[in-house]
Amino acid sequence: MKFAASSAELLKALQTVNGAVPSKSTLPILECILFETDTGKLRLSATDLEISIVQRLSLPVEADGPVRVAVPAKRLIDTLRALPDLPVQFTMDSDFNVELRTDQGLYKMVGHDGADYPALPDLSDSTKISTDAALLKRAVQKTGFAVSRDALRPAMMGIYFQIGPEAGRAVATDGHRLVKLSLDNLSAPEEIDFVVPEKAMALAARVASDGECILTVDSGYAGFDFEDSRVVARLIDEPYPNYQAVIPVDNDKRLTVNRDEMLAAVKRVALYSSSMTNQIRLSIKSDKVKISAEDIERASSAHEVVNCEYDAEDLVIGFNGVYLSEVLNNVDGEEVLFEFSSPNRAGIVTPLEQKEAETIMMLIMPVMLNTYA
Repeated sequence: MKFAASSAELLKALQTVNGAVPSKSTLPILECILFETDTGKLRLSATDLEISIVQRLSLPVEADGPVRVAVPAKRLIDTLRALPDLPVQFTMDSDFNVELRTDQGLYKMVGHDGADYPALPDLSDSTKISTDAALLKRAVQKTGFAVSRDALRPAMMGIYFQIGPEAGRAVATDGHRLVKLSLDNLSAPEEIDFVVPEKAMALAARVASDGECILTVDSGYAGFDFEDSRVVARLIDEPYPNYQAVIPVDNDKRLTVNRDEMLAAVKRVALYSSSMTNQIRLSIKSDKVKISAEDIERASSAHEVVNCEYDAEDLVIGFNGVYLSEVLNNVDGEEVLFEFSSPNRAGIVTPLEQKEAETIMMLIMPVMLNTYA
């Protein structure tokens, strides 16, 4: 196999597939990137057996028949990263020796027989959904922060998709926060639901190019096809919890506040909260909300007052300051709406004005304060 490429162009493609290369593996060949000829062009692949990424490059490749060579990913990427943007001649011989030649030098390494590289999942066309890549990116951006990191609850370590003929939903929760993003422009001929690991969704969003995305769901895998790239992920084979059951419906207390002012105040005050609990207190009155925190061990405290609109009796409620900051940070719009029922029930957070063709709702669980213990 022999081809020439810009070092910057090749590096960008390699960094794309490198997201699926494990840093350490019991199978050393998985720490490589597979180079293949694809009808006279170049195809790069990588997998950790859970996530696979394929990138096609429109580079003319000289080869006698099909060629598959696995090249050590770290050394190759580090070499290209250290080079300026210049033409690189790439050569592989029948013994899988790899050479990179530039006007300034020659770099040699030993590859592996690509025939030993694990086969990537081959998905059928049983369930195919065409959508916009920007929609996929938004779903990941708005839900990823709320995914659980607890390996004892594997279903909650992914993003849950429910897609039907009318619309689709992306849901994530870690038991403390919940995000439900409804998208009118994400639809499928028949009802389908599946859970994709958050890492795979983040990689798919990073790989996504502008334009169309073809989503294929088949035999325990989900594939995301973009113009020159593909990401395939093994689905989480666990039932997703009944998230609808924890969303309170009788929220009669409504608080409207400027998002940026509230977020900035919460971040500042949370610096003075206990490092163990990150607890902050919201004392809400008709025209202002007092945000306060204290750390008894460090003898420190802080409070700020933010103007608001509130239409019910005074309320005192506690939240984890880090969680509340993340929720506010992911709400779009100038004004944010909080809906409460009581100090010991979850609060609902939404933008006062939803974006066109979507509805986002975030839920955050309160923490117990001695005020109502």
